[in-house]
Amino acid sequence: MRLALNQRVAVLLHEQLLGRHGKTGLSILRYSEAPIVAVIDREYAGKSLTELTGIKRDVPIVASVAAALEYQPQVLVIGIAPKGGVLPDDYWHELKNALSAGMSIVNGLHTPLASMPDLKALLKPGQVIWDVRKEPSNLDVASGLARNLSCQRVLTVGTDMSVGKMSTSLELHWASRRRGLRSKFIATGQTGLMLEGDGVPLDAVRVDFAAGAVEQVVMRYGKNYDILHIEGQGSLLHPGSTATLPLMRGSQPTQMILVHRAGQTEVINGVPIPPLSEVVKLYETVARAGGAFAPVPVVGISLNTKDLDESQALDAVAQTETETGIPCTDPIRFGVDKLLNALMQG
Repeated sequence: MRLALNQRVAVLLHEQLLGRHGKTGLSILRYSEAPIVAVIDREYAGKSLTELTGIKRDVPIVASVAAALEYQPQVLVIGIAPKGGVLPDDYWHELKNALSAGMSIVNGLHTPLASMPDLKALLKPGQVIWDVRKEPSNLDVASGLARNLSCQRVLTVGTDMSVGKMSTSLELHWASRRRGLRSKFIATGQTGLMLEGDGVPLDAVRVDFAAGAVEQVVMRYGKNYDILHIEGQGSLLHPGSTATLPLMRGSQPTQMILVHRAGQTEVINGVPIPPLSEVVKLYETVARAGGAFAPVPVVGISLNTKDLDESQALDAVAQTETETGIPCTDPIRFGVDKLLNALMQG
């Protein structure tokens, strides 16, 4: 399942259009090919989406689901990704209003909605609730099979959560296609799954089978493509993250792109982010596992500069390249050609 190209979409983002937890909705707005007819955020109703976010999409911002009905949406996407993936209490009435109006719901949160009796009772024929975070069936433990594939396998890794790993992988995927490569984006999170339609919701998979779930999807596509762009999750630096290692072991990457938010110096509760050159060494060391696996170089750095003006962003990119000796760019601001060139040379 994926967001259909013939269904009109509204994105629910109350208080998070410019917040830390609105990345799902913003990514849908930036990357989805589905027709998006309204953004629902009571804090920014009536304002310009492009002026607020820089996303060049002419979509009205309205205050409620009821106000969005003027634009005849058929699907409501819950556009937030809060800590723990729990639905805020004040979102429930909006979901019920959407179902009562005949809309389907796409839910990327950990809170399952499809089985809730009060929501199921509102469903009419043709309406669905898609809970994206569901563990796939027929899982097994990983066995390192992906290392035998001939395709390039590019994994994005990060200094923290929510720094731009999915966006980097998507931008690289599209740039690879423009160069004539047979490229596939491997979604591993709820937003990527909404966009791509397949993949694995990694944080819904039991930890023993996480690497195996990644291996299954990589093996499914690896023989038919030149390059796989594997969406990264979490960070080896974050004390609450368990996703990065299963991605490494399951995908057996050939190269990595490190993603970092410019200016960020710590992760959570004072946990520092080491110098990027040390982070590069960390990822390369863990990926190689003392020689159990092939060397996996970090060949590029994706720098998230959204909090900087353009001059500051260019300075940050140049400084990062000087400090690490590795090609760097902001894929959203300056494109990914520099990173793709590094991947092709590697």
